[in-house]
Amino acid sequence: MRLHYLGPALTGHDHPALEALDVRRLPPSCYLVEVGDEAGVDGEIIEGDVLVIDEARPVQHGDLVAVQGEDSLRLCRSHRIGGRFRLMQTAGPQESTWARQSDCRGVVVHSARAYPSQ
Repeated sequence: MRLHYLGPALTGHDHPALEALDVRRLPPSCYLVEVGDEAGVDGEIIEGDVLVIDEARPVQHGDLVAVQGEDSLRLCRSHRIGGRFRLMQTAGPQESTWARQSDCRGVVVHSARAYPSQ
């Protein structure tokens, strides 16, 4: 699933999903991305969610990680096998790729969702 870079996790973002998030408590190694429309509206992560990604956190088995693809930043689930990771896409074709720790751009440490007002 495609991710759109929003910038460093600093105060001043006016995204509705971030209203309840105190970005001052996040380490300086964090940045924000918004989940693209190919995520759909069903599942754990949906279109429009904002993810906090820590680029200093080491990838572990089962983490959601941001990986730089050929043309965009993508979200994958990690499966640790020895010193490498098998990365499975979270949406779209269930293709997997091999990666090293250095190939990953960070681990998702928080997700935020804006709920429509009723």
